[in-house]
This record gives sequence, C-alpha cells and structure tokens, in this order.
Amino acid sequence: MAVSAEKIRARVLAAFPDAEVTLQDLAGDGDHYALRVVSKSFQDKNRVEQHRMVNDALKEELGEALHALAIQTATPE
Repeated sequence: MAVSAEKIRARVLAAFPDAEVTLQDLAGDGDHYALRVVSKSFQDKNRVEQHRMVNDALKEELGEALHALAIQTATPE
C-alpha cells in the first residue's frame, strides 16, 4: 500500500511547522521517496539526531506503506 506525497508532507509539517519540505517520488509508485527537510529544529543536532526526528514524525508510515525513504536534513542558512 502506497502513501501519498501530501500525507508525508503534512506529517513532516506537523512535526516541523517552519520546515521547507522537498519531496520526490523516486519510482512513481508511492513507496520510494527522497525527502529534504530544512528546519530550525535541527539546530545543534547531529545528522543522526536530525534523521531520528524525521523518522519519528513518519513512524506510522515507515515499514508499512512507505518502503524506502532517503532523508536529507539541514538548518536554514
């Protein structure tokens, strides 16, 4: 079962309201996405902590409807 890009975007924005979210469906099947999240919430966090924060926001979809997710995180410049 696939997950829509809108649902992923909504979950990320619920967790990080200030975020700039870029999402790309890599295979066109709703199962494989590349996600880039830019948020002040990542300030003073290492890359692993940032990715865990994103994974926590998407925990209901990961492993179920969402098969693969490539995550990039950053803080605003």
